[in-house]
Amino acid sequence: MKRIITHLLAVLLLVPVISATASAQDSYRIKPGDVVRVEVLEDATLNRDAIVLPDGRISLPLAGNIKAGGRSVEEVRSDVIATLASNFATEPTVFVSLSQLAAPKATVSAAKSTNTIYILGEVANPGAHAVERGTTMLQALAQVGGFSQFAATKRIQLRRTDKSKKERIYNVNYKDILAGKTSIGTTVMESGDVIIVPQRRLFE
Repeated sequence: MKRIITHLLAVLLLVPVISATASAQDSYRIKPGDVVRVEVLEDATLNRDAIVLPDGRISLPLAGNIKAGGRSVEEVRSDVIATLASNFATEPTVFVSLSQLAAPKATVSAAKSTNTIYILGEVANPGAHAVERGTTMLQALAQVGGFSQFAATKRIQLRRTDKSKKERIYNVNYKDILAGKTSIGTTVMESGDVIIVPQRRLFE
């Protein structure tokens, strides 16, 4: 009996904590660099952590690009449901939560010696990463632990936005780098660069 009472007290103590956490997530406005966790009950292959890019977007399979920056978790969830709905017989059950907050801005001295880049998709440690100035693309990939077993290494993308806000997309084949057919792996990373490692297709 004593154990039951103790368990009930523990549950009752957790309720306000859970409620406060949910309330905080509802009022929080998502920022670039945050990592959003998206889970779809009907299709676990769609579950993933998506980093919010500098332009405020997250990229999800089937849903494509979703605006997340400046919005609440619930607003993003509603948008994901609406976008995915056409792929399911009934409205999918979607859960969206904050997996990780953006790292605080670096001090002026630290900012001078590092660049913040974003590595997304099938790597061991996706997210925003501060890399030393002069770090190459290959070195950056090594810094995040390399690829996952599902990585489509022939279809890597390097996305870079120039001063005029024009985005350039460079296609990267990792096997060509290893074979010495291209030197793109020696490209020095610039602040704001985005490396995307997509998931391998069936039979790819």
